[in-house]
Amino acid sequence: MELKNLQKHIRYLATMEPAEAPVLSCYINLEAGLPSYRQALDEQISALRLGQNGAARKFFEEALSPVESFIASELKRETKGAALFARGGKAPFFLPLQFRAPLPNWMALYPTPNIFHLVELKDNYHRFVVLFATEEYARILEVNLGEVTEEIWRERPELRDRVSTGWSKEHYQHHRKAQTEQFLQEKIKILDRLMAAGGHTHLLLAGEPRMLARVKQALPKHLLSKLTDTIAASPREKISDIVASTISSFIVREEMESLAMVDQLQRELNTGGLAVAGTGETLNALAWGQADVLIVAKNYEPHAAWRCADCGMQSDRIAQPQRCPQCEGTNVHAQNLKEEMLRLAEKHGVKVEIVMQSDLLQQLGGVGCLLRFRMK
Repeated sequence: MELKNLQKHIRYLATMEPAEAPVLSCYINLEAGLPSYRQALDEQISALRLGQNGAARKFFEEALSPVESFIASELKRETKGAALFARGGKAPFFLPLQFRAPLPNWMALYPTPNIFHLVELKDNYHRFVVLFATEEYARILEVNLGEVTEEIWRERPELRDRVSTGWSKEHYQHHRKAQTEQFLQEKIKILDRLMAAGGHTHLLLAGEPRMLARVKQALPKHLLSKLTDTIAASPREKISDIVASTISSFIVREEMESLAMVDQLQRELNTGGLAVAGTGETLNALAWGQADVLIVAKNYEPHAAWRCADCGMQSDRIAQPQRCPQCEGTNVHAQNLKEEMLRLAEKHGVKVEIVMQSDLLQQLGGVGCLLRFRMK
């Protein structure tokens, strides 16, 4: 699946309004085959069933039915992770998504779809381009979510022309250098067109060190600014191994960028700048449209909270009441604040940065926002 399609699906799920029936969000990991995920799935299904009765049990079974049918007959052989969303009742829907990137085994029943793992996938596996260059050939590869989706161009130019009778060694080397430079310029033009057309923001170079140095020297400034890393690789290496190396390098760079974002958050907080941290202030900033970037720790788990569907009151400070203290309504439901933050961020086009490990972010409460503006 391409990144733009994943973004479209996330936005659709984030903007879904609650209905009478809850949404079943089911993530499965298919890397090790049926036995590994089926056991985890069955355990989670049993746990959810125990907590349902009456109409709630009926809604759960209605949502589970298309999930089980899809798993039984529609999973593709190359799929490594799947995310399935289903709802029964008067407003039924079913959305199955398959990826060549792994997802955890996880299931939840909630008024709205749980999208954290999709947002994490989008944050960790952006779309990027790899230029693999050696003295003999070049490949331009587009990588989406860990998958080589399209080999844009492949060619083996004859760079080692036979030395004609009467050519001096110096003449031959000059001829070869000129031909190599022309070869590089042609590939860079193709690379430039591809990155412009696809909206790519990250470029990785792989190949023989001498050739990589020449490629970097030949790159125009606007492409050089998108260069994320260079990776030495032998012409004998498999493309799959090279792509695996580029993905690893990309993820490491992404985490470095995440930690830099945390540092920026702290600087803004220390100087009274455009930033807030902690659950309450971050949620308010997102709700009021102030947020520019949501920064959240992967292991961030806020307190239990509740929300009144009648008047919109929400709180994580007091235990969930039977009646809303503001409007006296009984339409009070548990609320996952982490998911609510992600929903608001995706609805309003706020960039989400998920941080794998940061002691500093944990000290700030596990979550924070860089702001567009402050409320007067």
